[in-house]
Amino acid sequence: MTGSPSLYEKRKGVYPKAVDGFYRRLKWAVMAVTLAIYWGTPWLRWDRGPYAPDQAVLVDLANRRFYMFSIEIWPHEFYYVAGLLIMAGVGLFLVTSAVGRAWCGYACPQTVWTDLYQHVERFIDGDRNAQVRLANTPWSAAKIARRLAKWAVWLVIAFLTGGAWIFYFADAPTLQQQFWTGTAAPGAYGAVAVLTATTFILGGFMREQVCIYMCPWPRIQTAMLDEKSLVVTYKHWRGEKRGSLKKAQAAPDIYGDCIDCNQCVAVCPTGVDIREGPQIGCITCALCVDACDAVMAQIGKPRGLIDYCTEDDALAEQKGGAPRPVLSTLLRPRTLAYFALWICVGAAMLFALGVRTRLDISVQQDRNPIFVRLSDGTIRNAYTIKLRNMEARPRPMQVGVTGLADAKMWTDAGSREQAGSALTTMVAADSVEKLRVFLLLPSAGPVRQDFAFTVRATDREGGGDSEPARFERP
Repeated sequence: MTGSPSLYEKRKGVYPKAVDGFYRRLKWAVMAVTLAIYWGTPWLRWDRGPYAPDQAVLVDLANRRFYMFSIEIWPHEFYYVAGLLIMAGVGLFLVTSAVGRAWCGYACPQTVWTDLYQHVERFIDGDRNAQVRLANTPWSAAKIARRLAKWAVWLVIAFLTGGAWIFYFADAPTLQQQFWTGTAAPGAYGAVAVLTATTFILGGFMREQVCIYMCPWPRIQTAMLDEKSLVVTYKHWRGEKRGSLKKAQAAPDIYGDCIDCNQCVAVCPTGVDIREGPQIGCITCALCVDACDAVMAQIGKPRGLIDYCTEDDALAEQKGGAPRPVLSTLLRPRTLAYFALWICVGAAMLFALGVRTRLDISVQQDRNPIFVRLSDGTIRNAYTIKLRNMEARPRPMQVGVTGLADAKMWTDAGSREQAGSALTTMVAADSVEKLRVFLLLPSAGPVRQDFAFTVRATDREGGGDSEPARFERP
């Protein structure tokens, strides 16, 4: 219909201004550490002996293993991965409850790579004002050259990002050689292409739109925050009424400390105005705190007009009181409950790692036929036994039976004449040995008799496991 209002608002460009201060330096440090971990981890080596890979962190999809330093996770131990995910979720709740969206502001991959891209943009295009002028000028040879140079650097960073990711799934030096010689698996090239494209687009062009529209966490975080959570807060009772510095100096009883310089908006990576109160676009990076503190220092006002504080502390300060110590703000029932839950999950995982055996047995009875009556009247049952060796070296294992007196057993590779009360086999490193075992008993006895197959390693470390089974008779 003609004249109807549009429901779509075109994106307004966000050009954050460079700022210096405590929180900006903290973001530098977090960015350096997280990028170093991401790009450097696949190249760390860890000696596991001659039968296992020496990459410190490796998701070995081909052999269905996950290695993290001295820890090795098998597919049937996926509950460890689930435990890590639970710890990550509870940790995110803990951080948000204590210090707001600090994860979003400092350590989120979208934030880290966007911040890196913005520094590249400032290096090539200049700071905020220069970027705005360049964006508003018509296309020319100089503008095209700057854009191509910036996009080329972005693309290199995106390619390095995607390239580093595939090194977590195969031996990094070997895969790197295969990648450049064209002999790597097609999936490796596809993964690099997809991750390069997504990093380039999300970090270079969508930026704050990912945080505001695509990420679900801003919509969940409101349930984690309360009046005792540390968040970036504008102290309106101190800043209002806003006015220029001249107006504030002429009428200090009317105007507050905020001189409406908009520096807090200019430095914000998502372009929000913190003076409008809590909002979904604020990622709690606190760059506005650095900008405002610098302005307050220049005009001779106390810092903290915009600050990390709780709503309770802001109200107490408004009434002339003093804010509580940070430690008492963090150590409160909600955060302690999250921390206790986080510790419990971690302790349970450590306990499970400490008591787990590095061998395992599983048994499946043949059902067709259930039993066989031999010529001498004895009854034979057949079983398929799988012995899992979860050590990075071959191990001798002995399989026996408990709960069946006078039982004799042998494998399909042997004969009845070689039957005994136990059998021994060598299981290769990090592998599963499959045995077909025959068990022999007299015909007299219960129709069904419960017992257990047992396995123990006969090497120096020992260890064992058992699996229940049944012996069937006519």
